[in-house]
Amino acid sequence: MRILITNDDGVNAEGLGVLEKIARAISDDVWVIAPESDQSGVGHSLSLSDPLRLRQIDEKRYAVRGTPTDCVLMGVRQVMKEHRPDLVLSGVNKGHNVAEDVIYSGTIAAAMEGAMLGIPSIALSQSFPPGLREAAPWDCAAVHGEAVVRKVLELGMDADTLVNVNFPPCPAGEVTGIAVTAQGRRDPGLLDIEERADGRLIPYYWLTFRRTPSTPRNGTDLKALFDRKISVTPLRINMTDEPLMTRYARGFV
Repeated sequence: MRILITNDDGVNAEGLGVLEKIARAISDDVWVIAPESDQSGVGHSLSLSDPLRLRQIDEKRYAVRGTPTDCVLMGVRQVMKEHRPDLVLSGVNKGHNVAEDVIYSGTIAAAMEGAMLGIPSIALSQSFPPGLREAAPWDCAAVHGEAVVRKVLELGMDADTLVNVNFPPCPAGEVTGIAVTAQGRRDPGLLDIEERADGRLIPYYWLTFRRTPSTPRNGTDLKALFDRKISVTPLRINMTDEPLMTRYARGFV
């Protein structure tokens, strides 16, 4: 099996090293094609107005000056075009990608691009305790990642789907199980704008997150992480709301 791995935290990210170990436990044909720098939050963006710069670091290891989506395209359409990958793995992201994170995440976008190209694709993310970003328990993903990926491959993926895996913010030994979940939804208004001023009193702004308490719904990715479970969420590329489409079709006649 030929595996392409990428991420959105950059080619030197610790989580990419964790993912490479997971991939190498499954196959000896692993290719790393990741962004040159941190691309967190870029979603499914493409570099349409700038050239893509490809830097070879080592055998089967490349850095791309571009987005995670660019990296998958460069891997499939250029670097590996003579022999396409059989699997795309994206991550392991530093921080979970659940609920509406899915919309913004470059980690998810890379896996989505793989699925759009007809390749089975899995996104993996490691949650960390609130406010303790530098204390991400990487051993959780490292210990459980291979088994989860193998099980997903065994069960298979439908066309135009991808799988979003999130590891809870706890050591590997404290994981309470695996939950197959739906994409959750946080309370509205999580993102906020913080105004600051520079040394010349000229205002500038940071996107910030409100720390508001909420109760995650049962069966969601949010609830799984809250319960220290590994969340496995199948996602579809086709975002059509079919019931609403049917109502509109009747109404526009």
